Amino acid sequence: MYRELVIPQRTIMTPGPVEAEPRVLRIMSAPILGQYDPNFLQIMDETMELIRYIFQTKNHQAFTVDGTARAGIEAVLSGIIEPGDKVYVPIFGRFGHLLTEIAKRAGGDVHTTEIEWGKTYEFEDLKKEIIKINPKVVAMVHGETSTGRMQPLEELGKFCRENNILLVVDAVATLTGAEFKTDDWNIDAVITGTQKCLSVPTGMAPLTYNDRVEKILKERRKVEQGLQIDSHNDRMISTNYLDLSQIQEYWSPSRLNHHTEATTMLYALREGLRIIKEEGLEARIIRHALNEKALVAGIEAMGLEVFGDKVNKMPTVTCVSVPEGVKESEIRMGMIEDFGVEIAAAFGSLSGKIWRIGSMGYSSRKENVLRVLSALEATLIRKGVKVNKGDALQAALDIYDEQK
Repeated sequence: MYRELVIPQRTIMTPGPVEAEPRVLRIMSAPILGQYDPNFLQIMDETMELIRYIFQTKNHQAFTVDGTARAGIEAVLSGIIEPGDKVYVPIFGRFGHLLTEIAKRAGGDVHTTEIEWGKTYEFEDLKKEIIKINPKVVAMVHGETSTGRMQPLEELGKFCRENNILLVVDAVATLTGAEFKTDDWNIDAVITGTQKCLSVPTGMAPLTYNDRVEKILKERRKVEQGLQIDSHNDRMISTNYLDLSQIQEYWSPSRLNHHTEATTMLYALREGLRIIKEEGLEARIIRHALNEKALVAGIEAMGLEVFGDKVNKMPTVTCVSVPEGVKESEIRMGMIEDFGVEIAAAFGSLSGKIWRIGSMGYSSRKENVLRVLSALEATLIRKGVKVNKGDALQAALDIYDEQK
């Protein structure tokens, strides 16, 4: 027989998943409702309203796709990219490569540029590439958790709208932890995930898109239904499970029987969004900025270096350069084993060179910042690394005292 599962208590300070809100976990034990129960339909409608709130949009289409954030990204890109469509993906970290792969799988003629990891794009450089390529779609990551950098979008969105180009944004690691204005920034479609700043267990991808995107989906849906004769049979969306043209009907008053909704996950999402509304977006963003400031102050006071350009640093992820001669995995494992504190390793060219510390959603709390700083300092000292003993916590506490 298998032993009873015992899950250890952790302080999770990774770029995702993060600690879930206790209220969210409690609501997940509520009774199951049928997906066409009037009470459940009301939960769906209320969730749509709350999704519009967090994205700061008036878009009619605002719902969630069942699956991780990647499912939402794939649903959007597969829905609007048709074979041969030109797509431009500016890459400044690992997840730009993910957008590139998904766009290629959708049949897009994908063009990319890539800059040094740890930097972000200047708008004029993006503008120059877009004019040269003339794409149907620009797909961009807002916050790159692989590098801790956040790409400004306002000028890009305005330029894309003026030139009738669709702008799709991955806001998985930033939404509700940093400023994000879907409508004001002229973003056509944006996707996030539950497991980061929303502090809900992984498994859903809230998204929103405007009528420009909806028009494409409706045209492709007509081809699927045989209502529109089209010589290009490849206009049919290639995926059924992630077919946004059908999923939006599932979330509409017609309630197309596309799939069986993940009942308890929807309870969780609604509760997580309700908590965000109670706190208020502005207050939540300020909280994330404060905890990031304290974390950075502590890291630098310890004698460590924050990786990447200070301009456009993410408030939700801090990347720390690994001191020379230190095996980064030994420090991470020591923090987990001795303190129950988890931080993350890096990807690609940065593997072994940086640690990634997340401070997102419910994990973005004063006590968590102090725990991760104390665990990191103590583990480094234990491994013989010279640091400024005691300075990290004092520097972080100074930041918190300034805010009192």
